[in-house]
Amino acid sequence: MKFIVSSAALLKELQILGGVINNTNTLPILDNILFELNGNQLNLTASDLETTLSSQITVESNDNATVALPARLLIDTLKTFPEQPLTFIKTESNTMEISANNGKYALAYASGEDFPKGAHVSDPSKVLMEGDSLATAINATLFATGNDDLRPVMSGVFFQFSSEGLTFVATDAHKLVKYERTDLKAESTAEFIMPKKPLQLLKGILQGYADEVQIEYNETNALFQIGSLVMTCRLIDGKYPNYEAVIPKENPNVLHIDRSILLNSVRRVSIFSNKTTHQIRLKLAGTALHISAEDFDYSNKAEERLDCEYQGDDLQIGFNSRFLVEMLNNLEAETIQLAMSLPNRAGIITPTEGTVEGEQVTMLVMPVMLND
Repeated sequence: MKFIVSSAALLKELQILGGVINNTNTLPILDNILFELNGNQLNLTASDLETTLSSQITVESNDNATVALPARLLIDTLKTFPEQPLTFIKTESNTMEISANNGKYALAYASGEDFPKGAHVSDPSKVLMEGDSLATAINATLFATGNDDLRPVMSGVFFQFSSEGLTFVATDAHKLVKYERTDLKAESTAEFIMPKKPLQLLKGILQGYADEVQIEYNETNALFQIGSLVMTCRLIDGKYPNYEAVIPKENPNVLHIDRSILLNSVRRVSIFSNKTTHQIRLKLAGTALHISAEDFDYSNKAEERLDCEYQGDDLQIGFNSRFLVEMLNNLEAETIQLAMSLPNRAGIITPTEGTVEGEQVTMLVMPVMLND
């Protein structure tokens, strides 16, 4: 087995694939990246058994062979090279020899036959989506996923595809985000829950990727094709909670305010809140919003008054400041709307501008009981 490859091109692919590899693998073979050489095409694959990521790169070669090389050692070595051609030769002493401009390096390899095969998505449904649209959907929802091992369905993002549009939902029972695209359609109705790790990988891969992504899915697995990159992953098994039931339909008390002004105010005031509850109080009356926090244990307190547009009854409602900050951080709109009904019902945050046609973002934040 012999091939010549650009060091920068190989490093770029390996760094993307390296994101799949866990620091502690139960199978030692998973610490490796699989190299499959078919003439001048080199296929690279990394896996953690749940998620498999493959890519393709053009090299100079006429050989056909497979070998598994240690990912971390190879990536760390390539990082130190300036751009240059590298020659990889499989030797009889069970090592892969790399020849560079000014040196030779030998890596112990494992048999490519031992590398686990990625999941095959049989009889899939398909949908095409622009890369930046998918990236936006992931960015809008991923932060709201839960971390509770006892409720694994809430640790992923719920994908709902239909002929009417695409919906992405995430919740951890304290906050909920629903991202909808009515301008994009699927050929058939489907629902599945995507795990967090492959979505984090996709988020990085899709940065600045404007071309179409092909998504294939069945009941157990999903496949994402992004140019020459292919990611397959096992879906989370289970039924997603009925999120529509927790979104209040009647919210007569409506606040319009500049997002960054509200965000900075909540950040400042929350410094003075109780370190366990992170509770802040929003008091609305007329065109004024009073934001306050108090830590009774240390006699620390803060209050700010902001000008706003408000229609509705005078209202006092408490929120966990961390959830508000997360939500406001993940919106790009200059102004937002906060719609509420009662102090014990969820508040609904939506951007009032900055969305593209057919895009709708709904964020729900649960209130906390106020200590009067």
